[in-house]
Amino acid sequence: MDNALREAGERRIDWATRAMPVLTAIGARFAADRPLEGLRIAACLHVTAETAVLMGALRAGGAEIALAASNPLSTQDDVAEALGEYGIAVHARAGVDRDTYYRHIHRALDIAPEIVLDDGCDLVNILHTERTELLDGVAGGCEETTTGIIRLRQMAAEKALRFPMVAVNDTRTKRMFDNRYGTGQSTLDGIMRATNTLLAGKTVVVAGFGYCGRGVAERARGLGARVVVTEIDPVKALDASLQGYEVRPMAGAAPVGDVFVTVTGNRDVIRGEHLAAMKDGAILANAGHFDVEIDVRALEELAQAVHHGVRPNTDEYVLADGRRLLLLAEGRLVNLTAAEGHPAAVMDMSFSAQALAVAWLARERPRLEAGVYDVPEEVDVEVARLKLAATGIEVDELTGEQERYLHSWRAGS
Repeated sequence: MDNALREAGERRIDWATRAMPVLTAIGARFAADRPLEGLRIAACLHVTAETAVLMGALRAGGAEIALAASNPLSTQDDVAEALGEYGIAVHARAGVDRDTYYRHIHRALDIAPEIVLDDGCDLVNILHTERTELLDGVAGGCEETTTGIIRLRQMAAEKALRFPMVAVNDTRTKRMFDNRYGTGQSTLDGIMRATNTLLAGKTVVVAGFGYCGRGVAERARGLGARVVVTEIDPVKALDASLQGYEVRPMAGAAPVGDVFVTVTGNRDVIRGEHLAAMKDGAILANAGHFDVEIDVRALEELAQAVHHGVRPNTDEYVLADGRRLLLLAEGRLVNLTAAEGHPAAVMDMSFSAQALAVAWLARERPRLEAGVYDVPEEVDVEVARLKLAATGIEVDELTGEQERYLHSWRAGS
């Protein structure tokens, strides 16, 4: 064990814990009630200080846990080292290659899990394709990303999904707090750390106007950027337009953008024809879960030279005519590679919903069939109430008369 690395990880985890009062309170409750006693949990998540607080809460509830990374560039090695003190088996290391990344997921699955936690659906995918001998023992799991939910719903539609999965990503608190405010701030944090660019006066092209894209657009505009949105959904495109953003197809945005951020959950959002039209010095960043939104292979084919590491997490691709395109974080999640991901206060709510969803799964698993489930409304509301209480904010309560009015169809004007 590397004691210096472990101590650095413990300090990082302690710092995150200060901003995570809701999850800390849930962990204390779990320690008293032990709702996860004896459960084996395999998790594929970003190995960060905030994740460590979640792992501690689940461990306090009685679970046995094996953790793999959901992105090889987001692992904080000091946190991974410190997690051993929680009695958690960690299979993750920063910067590993693709084969090692998948080998780590297989090692986490060797625990023969009863509950799985996934961030992007890679672990669930491997269970259904390569580790099918473990499927009968899995009672259910949770998925935390938009990308993962897309994959899970397709599996369910094809009747391929073999156990219940809870769409933690789709709670009201997660979409509002994590996707919008967390992604918005942390994505721009990553871009600015990697490039030291001034966003004021720049044209920032945001591909995708879901909750995450909306957050990126809002934060970029707040820093003085002109924001152009690209979309495939007419309703979201209309929403962006009515909020004052210029809406263009990517072909029209490519020549005018200074900074490009993909936030769609789909592949090849920025393709070769778009890259060929971009101006000198254009910055390419991805905030979607997988590294497929920017066609990096097309960028490599266009480039006459590649200068890796012109700044930390920044590679320069020189085109035939001398134009330079700057790719951040190898096209992977820029907020977790070039920065530290969402602030701990954001992950406090997301991981609190995750922890309560695990407890709900453990309790309800005998009654659940295979499929994708929403987080129960009472869990979402409890997380919001706990967060408000932790920040000293009070809200109104319905009077008896108001309750009766809301539940009566006979009352008129």
